[in-house]
Amino acid sequence: MKKTAQTLASTLMLASLAAFAAGKAPPPPPPSQGNTPVPDGAPKAGGSLEEPAITIRSKNGERIEEYRLRGKLYMVRVTPPKGKPYYLVDQTGRGEFTRHDGPAAPTAVPQWVIHSF
Repeated sequence: MKKTAQTLASTLMLASLAAFAAGKAPPPPPPSQGNTPVPDGAPKAGGSLEEPAITIRSKNGERIEEYRLRGKLYMVRVTPPKGKPYYLVDQTGRGEFTRHDGPAAPTAVPQWVIHSF
C-alpha cells in the first residue's frame, strides 16, 4: 500500500513537471533593459537608462556596426562576408581600439607585478 502511494505521488509530480515545462517560456527582455553590450571604457550613462546609438553600414561586403553613447564611439563590430565577426573596443575611453574575437566585453586579466628583479 505504501509503495502504491509513493508511485502515485511520483507520477503526479512528474506529470506536473511536464505540464510546467510545456508552458510558454518567458519572452526575452525588451532592448531597453540593457541587451546592447557596453564595455568598461564606454561613457557612463548619466543616471538614466540611455541606449547607445548604433550605425550600420556596409563596406566591401563587410557589415560594420558602430556603437556610440552620447556621441562617443566606444565599440565597432565588424562582420566579414566569410568568417566570424570581431569587435574593436575602446576599453580606456581614449580612442585606442583593440581587437577582440570573442564577446564585446572581454574578461579583464589582472596584471599585477608580484616580484621584479
